Amino acid sequence: MSFQEVDYRPLFGRILSVVTMVVCAFGAVATVVTDPAAALRYAWPLLLVGVLAWAMYWRPGLVVAEHGITVVNPLRTHFVPWPNITAIDTRFALTLHTVAGGDRDRTIRVWAAPASGRHRTLGLSPKDFDGIGESARGVHGELRLSDATSTPIGNLAQLVRGRWERLRDTGAFTSGVDPEASTVVWHRGTIAVAAALGAATAIGLLV
Repeated sequence: MSFQEVDYRPLFGRILSVVTMVVCAFGAVATVVTDPAAALRYAWPLLLVGVLAWAMYWRPGLVVAEHGITVVNPLRTHFVPWPNITAIDTRFALTLHTVAGGDRDRTIRVWAAPASGRHRTLGLSPKDFDGIGESARGVHGELRLSDATSTPIGNLAQLVRGRWERLRDTGAFTSGVDPEASTVVWHRGTIAVAAALGAATAIGLLV
């Protein structure tokens, strides 16, 4: 059976980013129309907030593919082949522990999959933890509330763990890990635009 790729991008974050960007765009246009001189000072922070909303809530995501995982965070995109993953955690967010070379390791938190709040974990029952992979359990067999498959992060974590455990158990990692196969790409364009708008905002408000 072929593996079905999963592209996870939280709907709430996308809705929040669209609403924020629309409000900021409307505010910037209204400022230019009503007072062009004031727009030179006050349009920049609105544009900055819009760009940050896009970077923080629209762009982030997680792609679970046949040969590895791609984590898109606000400032960086990580690609990690399955053999380079050593553990999957859900303490603060869906987190990949990976081999980075030598004696070092790298922790990659998935911005798009934060740990569930208390209101999402109230009323959990033992069946909410059924089928969770053994790699999720601590040294004493314990599980985190955010591991529950009835929560968004727990369901996503189990999807990742399930694929990783199946590959591990079928001997797909026998060839060893290759730290160089993991890649990190900085979002230089996003950083440059945010920095420029931040500078324009500071100058506009201070001058």
